[in-house]
Amino acid sequence: MVLKDMSGAMFLWALWSAVLLVSSAVEDEDNVRAGCSTAQNDLVYIVDGSWSVGPEDFEIAKQWLVNITSNFDISPQYTQVGVVQYSDTPRLEFSLEKHQGAAELIQAISSIDYMGGNTQTGRAIKFAVDHVFGSSQRGSTVKNRITVVVTDGKSQDDVVDASEAARAQGITVFAVGVGSEITTSELVTIANKPSSTYVLYAQDYTNINRIREAMQQRLCEESVCPTRIPVPSRDEKGFELLLGMNIPVKAKSIPGSLSTEAAYALSADVDITEHTRNIFPEGLPPSYVFVATMRLKSGFKLTFDLWRVLSKNKEVQAAVTLSGQNKTITFTTTSVTDREQRALFDGKWHQLKIVVRPRQVSAFLDDRLIQEHQLQPVEPIFINGHTQVAKKSRTDVTVDLQKLRLYCDPEHSERETACEIYSVVNLLFLSQSLLSGDPGPVGKRGEVGTPGPKVRQSKESLMRNGEQFLINFPLD
Repeated sequence: MVLKDMSGAMFLWALWSAVLLVSSAVEDEDNVRAGCSTAQNDLVYIVDGSWSVGPEDFEIAKQWLVNITSNFDISPQYTQVGVVQYSDTPRLEFSLEKHQGAAELIQAISSIDYMGGNTQTGRAIKFAVDHVFGSSQRGSTVKNRITVVVTDGKSQDDVVDASEAARAQGITVFAVGVGSEITTSELVTIANKPSSTYVLYAQDYTNINRIREAMQQRLCEESVCPTRIPVPSRDEKGFELLLGMNIPVKAKSIPGSLSTEAAYALSADVDITEHTRNIFPEGLPPSYVFVATMRLKSGFKLTFDLWRVLSKNKEVQAAVTLSGQNKTITFTTTSVTDREQRALFDGKWHQLKIVVRPRQVSAFLDDRLIQEHQLQPVEPIFINGHTQVAKKSRTDVTVDLQKLRLYCDPEHSERETACEIYSVVNLLFLSQSLLSGDPGPVGKRGEVGTPGPKVRQSKESLMRNGEQFLINFPLD
């Protein structure tokens, strides 16, 4: 599948009219939405109230807590929030069951009085584990037990034992460091691993809102994406759909794009359908990266859903649709936006990557950005329906699949390259060889010539030639 160059505008995005999903329908007992907002969490904030924070910055910290909590449905059924403020000693501001609605919780956080004092972070973590999580009516039966430690300086007591005790009880610990007085090694000790996920930094309290979206995304990942995908150097949270959908068992194994890659042929007689509860038990995250490495027959003319999530009433809640007739790729999500992108199917292996964020969707083909478009806010999906792969709309269709994944971290898009595609690897190798080839054998020293005009091609010019090669010889 290659993208068709169209003068001036290489690709044409078509905006379809969309329909809100059963917005006025009455949900039956089994028709339950699931997502970040409906996750079942015991969430405890441990907030630094020492002298170094100061009353004005403490007010900013309280508003930040309100902002990052806004993604959750605050109720006895879903997320419950408790707050501990600490300095020399920890103080319980309110327990997990105290406030059962968002408005009540916001008012309670806003009403917290600043303490002042020294910084005893380890003591505060231990207090939260023993007296806040320990007194939760849901106990260890709640799906997610999470604490966020916010501090602006080095603790005056030991944080190791308290942090290890929290993790030993299944509590996920995030550490948020604010300002220049924080100690990175201490934050890493407090938080879960990897620190790249569970440790966040803000330059100061006036800039803490810059990490609000990152904190919201990490909390949502923790609530909705419990599984991990093994990738080189680290594990990524997400969904390995090839395995989750049992494709290796149901489909025929075939050679992949490289000799080291395995793939599967999905023909018309292969039914790839699973209950959504089994694939996305907590729904879809608000941001994710959908990745598919696939091959279609040359001259393909039909329309089919490469991936789709259906409600119980068979309404499409999320989908990636390929149309050979119209040469389009369509992304569908809940709410008000469908996306369509012109493309050409050529019978070769290609990687399609769709990066979904709360207000934006971006499409890539073989690491090349196709287009970006704004999204309206989405709503949680119903999980009582089915998730399907390679479903045609009319008749026989065959698609070869090598990879089908959904990563919860949208930043993984930059790490998920199309290096498994031979044409991409070969093109990158060739473009790099234009810039710096392998050194050859040392030749004999020649005679000194007479001075002549300076004719020299700069490295910068050579790099421009390489870039032009990439542009003038598109994958086809």
